[in-house]
Amino acid sequence: MLPDELESIAARHVPGEGRPEIRRLGAGLVNATYRVQRDGCSYAMRTSATNPHLGVDREWEARVLESAVAAQLAPASVYSDPKRGVLISRWAQGRRWLPAELRQPSNISRMAELIRRIHALPLPAPPRVMSPAQWIAHYGEASAQRAAADNAALRAAAAAQLAALAALPSGSRVLCHSDLHPLNLVDCAATLDSRGALVLLDWEYAHASDPLWDLAGWSANTDLERELQQDLLAQYLGRAPAPDEQLRLRRLAWLYDYVCLLWSELYLNLHGAGKAGTAEEGVAARARLLAARLMHPSSRSD
Repeated sequence: MLPDELESIAARHVPGEGRPEIRRLGAGLVNATYRVQRDGCSYAMRTSATNPHLGVDREWEARVLESAVAAQLAPASVYSDPKRGVLISRWAQGRRWLPAELRQPSNISRMAELIRRIHALPLPAPPRVMSPAQWIAHYGEASAQRAAADNAALRAAAAAQLAALAALPSGSRVLCHSDLHPLNLVDCAATLDSRGALVLLDWEYAHASDPLWDLAGWSANTDLERELQQDLLAQYLGRAPAPDEQLRLRRLAWLYDYVCLLWSELYLNLHGAGKAGTAEEGVAARARLLAARLMHPSSRSD
């Protein structure tokens, strides 16, 4: 959006009087985020021009946020325009975890509790239902339309993983955030006293799915070793996981990596290769890591 348009939106929808101060924080892969200050209060303003092929659903996100905000899992919204991709919310005062903190036993436990709370949220009707197979089909079709490179070996491996997953018992569908990433997590424990004080941003990929999909996503996005994956699962279940549950998480973690690889390839196809230090270069580097890990799953335990 142009600066004048941003200022107009902020002036009309951010609470307070006087001219709002707008500072760009950076551009994510699908969003641009700004910090807006007015009358001594801070707000986050998110704008987006997301390509629909990337799988974002802003309309459903807006309905999910109503429950997430009520459960204190997301910052309170003050304005939402899903059709334009604009969301203004209260500033989440807190900090992000350092890489070493991701593996601390106390934080493994806190993430398990956070995921349980997400899964306890009601599903807006009609629910947005997405399975790993549906994500793969969505991104595969979108990539094919753009003549993206196809890896036949990985495609065959994904089919085998899906078939093996279908043979395992699964839980009832729950609301999944589906993008549990350290950049989407704010630890407000130092400033809030609210049931763990972990707040999540960016719910645009939320959907109804297997409960272990979110555990697979957090494990994949933080590159958790196999042992820590199982610790997260045990903390989530509140008991020792059964063998089929352990295997289901491992298969879902592989499929989550594969979905992320397809997303990355589509994103690069839409935006082009980037120079060093750009978002596109970061996506390309992550895609290379994912492809290597998918071809050699045992490397996760190294």
